[in-house]
Amino acid sequence: MHHDKPLKQSHLKVATDINAVAKILAWFDRLALRQFPDQFCMDCKVALDEAFANAVHHAHRHLPQTTPIELELKIFAERLEMRMWDHGQPFDLQAKLDALHQKGCNVLEETGRGLILMEQFTDELSYQRLSDRRNCLFMGKRLVPVSH
Repeated sequence: MHHDKPLKQSHLKVATDINAVAKILAWFDRLALRQFPDQFCMDCKVALDEAFANAVHHAHRHLPQTTPIELELKIFAERLEMRMWDHGQPFDLQAKLDALHQKGCNVLEETGRGLILMEQFTDELSYQRLSDRRNCLFMGKRLVPVSH
């Protein structure tokens, strides 16, 4: 894991409301647009948009609209880190992605499409259940992707 300090860091809390996505993307732009190229920012916003939609439609489907979804953005010289916390039931992200890849996921299919896009547009994607019963989705993207 990296130990450098972020150049910028910001935290945002929104309700479980798909309309909050405009606020999230504006928040992202304020922080990241001057720091990174347009295409890089576009990719991140697709991932962020999909992640938020998943939290609203899946994780929080049976929870009140007042349930908070928290986001954090950390900007470094060469990379960006996005974290999102939800209060839904945890799921196995990797198993879900593996299953989608095996199925040869048709990207036009609604279910799972968001996860595939989140994976395609970021360099690092992980999800964990925390001890406070929240889930944290982590998405990282580097300016110069590491070749595998």
